[in-house]
Amino acid sequence: MRWRVRGARFARGRTNGSAPTWFGADSAKWLATKVTRDPQGLRICLQAMGVSVSMLASGSRGNCALVASSSTRILVDAGISCRETFKRLKTLGEDPHSLSAVLITHEHCDHVYGLATLAKKLRIPIFMTGATHQAWSRALRDENGERPRLEKFERFESGHTFQVGDIAVKPFTIPHDAADPVGFTFRAEGIKVGIATDLGYIPVSVKDHLRGCDVLIVESNHDLEMLRVGPYPWSVKQRVMSRVGHLSNVALADFFTSDYDNSATFVVLAHLSEQNNHPEIARREAERALATRGGLFMNRVLLASQTEALEPIRL
Repeated sequence: MRWRVRGARFARGRTNGSAPTWFGADSAKWLATKVTRDPQGLRICLQAMGVSVSMLASGSRGNCALVASSSTRILVDAGISCRETFKRLKTLGEDPHSLSAVLITHEHCDHVYGLATLAKKLRIPIFMTGATHQAWSRALRDENGERPRLEKFERFESGHTFQVGDIAVKPFTIPHDAADPVGFTFRAEGIKVGIATDLGYIPVSVKDHLRGCDVLIVESNHDLEMLRVGPYPWSVKQRVMSRVGHLSNVALADFFTSDYDNSATFVVLAHLSEQNNHPEIARREAERALATRGGLFMNRVLLASQTEALEPIRL
């Protein structure tokens, strides 16, 4: 990302030649003053405008992300405890009570572990597909068979765009062994963010949805050799490697070399296995694949972590 002035207009644009977002001359003059006189004020200003993406946690022990615009904040998945979610939001300077909604990709525990408590404390809309909601509530039945109730449950359908504040959300079907799993794209203020994890392979439909992303969060779950010789039972290994399992480093590299459009300023490798992968192996495979098409110079590769929040990506 770079800031630049052209004539009387101030532009915030990507270095890959795509159209910048422009600000008026008064804004340019004010921001230039902030750069020279008050760097801290500039940082606060930039946090208050534009689109940002934060990975709070990513991996088999819990997944959670934040997609925010100037006026809307969406939590994607609630796979860590409510307390830990609040803690990590606060480390990023975010107020948990400013969240607008929670979106759930699917009902597996590492994506919904903290959802019930989070929903009770925040009382904000919780978005799921009908099948995902049924599977989640069935799994949380008490000894009397009573299912948990969400005060503000909102149902969506894969393939149908809906709006949360000023963010347009497009859910799309992904191949995973859950009731009705989805990925998402988010559009706000001329920026597109894509999230696709927990998928056994990348079908054509998913590739289409991920085109034109400014930020791409995508699974790089396992190294095939580490998985083969690792501690998992054979049945679990088969499930992970199946077409409704998880995406390997090699499968992601194949996508980068053949079907990826090099549009993203940031590529975030997510849902890395702690047992069957290593961050530097995943990074090396991704960067090598991007380099074959010249994409490494257009994409900054980042790694989402299980144990700590990734610094916000601001666009």
